[in-house]
Amino acid sequence: MNLRRRFGLYGIGFAAGIVIVIFILNGKNASCNYMPNARMLEILRNKERIYSDEVLQIMASEKIDTTAIVNMLNNGDIDFSKSKVHQEPCRYYWVDGFANKKETSLYIQNCDTVITIQNIYFDK
Repeated sequence: MNLRRRFGLYGIGFAAGIVIVIFILNGKNASCNYMPNARMLEILRNKERIYSDEVLQIMASEKIDTTAIVNMLNNGDIDFSKSKVHQEPCRYYWVDGFANKKETSLYIQNCDTVITIQNIYFDK
């Protein structure tokens, strides 16, 4: 069997496999988050959110709504050097992003079923 025929057969099998995978995963909420930042942000997004009283006051004074927080959890970056990832029973994460075109950081407590946004910081 020559090389051209091998590549042709491989291409046909590869294409058939892709089509099968697309049909199997179609309509399912499947994702492939391999990096620690993406995995942790997805975990934080999928839990119920509670806002501390201090955060609610800051959000009211800075005119930030909950969609800005959700946007930060979608597009933000976790600073693992500032986070307390080995603390028990709840871990703490530092998420950097933008809210109302300002550099903003969230300090989030991650427990089993709920996350609590403890504080919001703005870079001047």
